[in-house]
Amino acid sequence: MSDFKALREEFRTNKAALFQSLAEGGRSTRSVGSTLGKLSKLADQTLMTLWLHAAFPPGLALAAVGGYGRGELFPYSDVDVLVLLSDDIMLEHDADLKNRVEGFIGSCWDAGLEIGSSVRSVADCLNEARRDVTVQTSLLESRLITGDAIIYDQFRQQFVAAMDPHAFFVAKTLELNQRHNKFDNTPYSLEPNCKESPGGLRDLQVILWVAKAAGLGTNWNELAENGLATAFEVQQIKRNEALLWLIRTRLHLIAKRREDRLVFDMQNAVAQAFGFEAPPATTDKRSLVRPSEALMKRYYWAAKAVTQLNQILLLNIEERLSPSTHEPCPINAHFSDKGGMLEVASDDIYRREPHAIMETFLVFQTADMNGLSVRTLRALYNARDLMNGDFRRDPVNRAAFMQILRHGSGVTHALRLMNQTSVLGRYLWAFRKIVGQMQHDLFHVYTVDQHVLMVLRNVRRFFIAEHAHEYPFCSQLASGWDKPWVLYVAALFHDIAKGRGGDHSVLGEVEALRFCKQHDVSRESTELIAFVVREHLTMSRVAQKTDLSDPDVIAAFAKRVGSERYLTALYLFTVADIRGTSPKVWNAWKGKLLEDLFRLTLRVLGGHAADPHVEVETRKREALIQLALHAQPFEGHKALWDTVDVGYFMRHDASDIAWHTRQLSRHVNSGKSIVRARMSPLGEGLQVLVYTPDQPDLFARICGYFEHRGFSILEARVHTAFNHYALDTFQVTTQAMHELYHELASMVEAELVRAIMQTGPLPAPGKGRVSRRVKSFPITPRVSLQPDEKGQRWLLNISASDRVGLLYSVARVLARHKVNLQLAKINTLGERVDDTFLIDGPELQENKAQIAIETELLEALA
Repeated sequence: MSDFKALREEFRTNKAALFQSLAEGGRSTRSVGSTLGKLSKLADQTLMTLWLHAAFPPGLALAAVGGYGRGELFPYSDVDVLVLLSDDIMLEHDADLKNRVEGFIGSCWDAGLEIGSSVRSVADCLNEARRDVTVQTSLLESRLITGDAIIYDQFRQQFVAAMDPHAFFVAKTLELNQRHNKFDNTPYSLEPNCKESPGGLRDLQVILWVAKAAGLGTNWNELAENGLATAFEVQQIKRNEALLWLIRTRLHLIAKRREDRLVFDMQNAVAQAFGFEAPPATTDKRSLVRPSEALMKRYYWAAKAVTQLNQILLLNIEERLSPSTHEPCPINAHFSDKGGMLEVASDDIYRREPHAIMETFLVFQTADMNGLSVRTLRALYNARDLMNGDFRRDPVNRAAFMQILRHGSGVTHALRLMNQTSVLGRYLWAFRKIVGQMQHDLFHVYTVDQHVLMVLRNVRRFFIAEHAHEYPFCSQLASGWDKPWVLYVAALFHDIAKGRGGDHSVLGEVEALRFCKQHDVSRESTELIAFVVREHLTMSRVAQKTDLSDPDVIAAFAKRVGSERYLTALYLFTVADIRGTSPKVWNAWKGKLLEDLFRLTLRVLGGHAADPHVEVETRKREALIQLALHAQPFEGHKALWDTVDVGYFMRHDASDIAWHTRQLSRHVNSGKSIVRARMSPLGEGLQVLVYTPDQPDLFARICGYFEHRGFSILEARVHTAFNHYALDTFQVTTQAMHELYHELASMVEAELVRAIMQTGPLPAPGKGRVSRRVKSFPITPRVSLQPDEKGQRWLLNISASDRVGLLYSVARVLARHKVNLQLAKINTLGERVDDTFLIDGPELQENKAQIAIETELLEALA
C-alpha cells in the first residue's frame, strides 16, 4: 500500500511539473508537442510499474489506444488502454487472472491515472473492429506499452491484414461529414470545439488515420515523402496543429477538467493565458480589441487553414485509393473539366501565369463546375505568396474580379470559394483584416467576413426566381433593378471597416470609393455604392426607432435618401443585412416596419407630400369598406371613432381600425375592461387589443402580465381616448405560438383582464436570468432622453443586454414618475435590446426629475 502511495505522489508531482511548464509557455507553440509527449511517457512509466506489480503470466499485453496511443496526452484526457489477451485465455474460466486484471485496473485509478480501459482477446478486437469503425480507429493507433510483445505483434499483423483501406476511408469521410454537420459546417462558430469542429484537431487526425490505414505514412513527414503533401503544406499543418494543441491544453488547465469548447466564459481566460491583454482605454471604445477577440481571430485563421489542408490531403489520398477514370476535358489553355471538377492544366500554372488565379473563379462560374479538384486547390494554396501588391494592382486581375461580380450566376459560390481558398482576402486587402473577426455586440452570430458573405448571399437571392417566395416584395423590386453587382459591392464593403475604431460606415465608404476608382466603376454606380455603405444602418434605425406616423419623420428620411433608386437599393440592402446578422434577429414585424417606411417614403419622393388629413380620411374609408363586409350596423363605428383623435388613425392602418371597431363599438363607455387577441395579420405572433378605463400603472401591469406568461413584446401602440379610456395594441410573440395559437389567444383574453383589474402596488420584477454570452460580454446600459423636434414629446432610447422582465422593469420606472407612454418600439437584436419610447408627462419638463428618471432606468437595466 505504501508503494502505491509513493507511486501516486510521484505521478502527481511529475504531472504537476509538466502542467506548470505548459502554463508558463505563454503563446509559444514550440514545446507543447513535446510536453504532451512527456505526459504520455509519464503515464507509460506509471502503467509499466503497476503492470510489473500485477505479475501477469505470458499471453497478456498492455497497449495504449486512441489519442494516448498517438503519444498525445492532454492534461485531463482519459488514458485509454487495452488489456490484450491471447485467444486461448478465457477470463471467465480463470477467476485468479480475472481478479488480477480487475486489481490492475483498480490500481491505475488508485495511482491517479484516469483510465478508459477495455479487456479483449485478439479475436475480440478484430471482430469489434469489423463492426465498429470507431473501435477500428482506436486500435489503428495502438502501441505496446508493456507485456507480451509476441501477442501484440500477432494482433497488429492480423489487424493490418484485415484492414480495407478504401472502406475505412469511406467510413471516416462519412463520419467527418456528420461531425461537420453537427457543428453547422463552419469553423467560425462563436463557441467552437477546438477538437471536433470543422478545422479542429480531429480534421488533422482523420488525415493521418486514413493515410496510416492505406500504408501511405504515419506522420506528416512520411506523407510528404510519399508525395501526398508538399513541404510547405507540412510546415503549415505542423504550425496550426501546434496552435490547436496549445489552445486545447490551455482549456484543460483552466477548466481543471476535460474541456474542448471555447465557450464564451473561457475565451478571455484562455486569451490571457496566451498573453493577450486588453489595450489601455481610449476615447473610442470601438477601437479596443478584447483579449478574446485576438485569441479567436488567431484560432479562426488556424481552423481555416486546417479546413483547406484537410480537403486537399483527403482528396489526394482518395485519388491514390481510387484513381479517377475521368479524362480531363480541356476548357481553355489553363483549365480542364475533370469529372465536374475544375482542374489546372499544370501544377505550376499559377507560377507561370498569375492571371490564372482570378481566372479560376471566373471559369468556375461560367463553366458551372461542381468545385475545384485537389490539384487546383493545392496549386492555389501554394501560390498565395504571388497575391501581393502588384497582383492587386494588375488591371487584368481587376477586370476579372469585376467580371465575377457581374456574372449572371454563381456569384455567391465564387466569392465563398475565393474566401475559403484565401484568395478574396489577398485580393481585397481590407477584407483580409476582417477574416475571423468576432463581433461581441450580442446579435451578430457570425464573424465579420462570414456576415459580409451572408449579406451578399441574401442580396443575390432577391435576384433569383427560385427564391422569390422567401421575400416576394424584395424579389419584385429586384426584378426591375438593372445592376445587381452594385449591391454586391456594397455588401462586400458595408462592414469592412469593423474593428478599426470610428464609424465603420464612414470608413467603409472610403474603402468602397477607393475600390470603385481602382476598378473603373462609373461615377453613377460609385455614388450609389458609397451611399449604401454609408447609410446601411439608417433605414433600420428610422423604421425601428421613430414614429412612422409623423409626416416630418418621413419627409426627413425622404430628403436623406433623395430618389426612388436610392430608396430601393437601401431597402433591399437593409433586409439582406438584418437577415445576415442572426436567424433570431429578423421577424415579420421588422419586415412590416421596413416595408411601411419604404412605401411612405416612396409616396413623398413621388411628389405626394404627406397630408395627415388626407391620410386619415383614406384610412377611414378603407376601414368602412371592411366593416361593411362584416355587416357592421350603419354608423355603428361612430361610438368609437368620435372618442379618438387624428393620432389614433395615423398610427393604425385600416385593417387594425376595422378590427378595433368591430370589437369595441358596443363597449364604448361601458366601464368594462375588454381584451381581444388574434393571430397577427403578419402571420407571426399575436395582436392583442386592450380597451379599459385609464388608470395609473396600466402599461406596467400589462407588461408584467406578458413577462409572467413568457411573451415577448415587439411593439406597443398606446392611445388615450377623449373619454379617458386606454386603447392599446400590442404585438407579442412566444415560442409555442404556432402550435397553440387558439389556446394562447383565449388565455390572454381571460387572464389579462384580471391582471388589469388588480389594485395595489406593482409586484417586483422577476430576477431574469441572462445567457452565458451576456455574462461573458455584457454591454454597458445606456439611456437617452431627448425632446422631439416640436418639443411636445420626448424620445426615450434604452440599450442593454436582454433578459426576461426587462421591459416590465422600465415600465415600472415610468409609472412611478407618472410618465405617459404613446408608442413603444421593442427592438430585440439577438441578446441585446435597443428600445424606443415616445413619452410625455409633466415631470419631463424639470431637469431634476429627468435626471432621476434616467438614473432609475439605468439601475433597472443594470
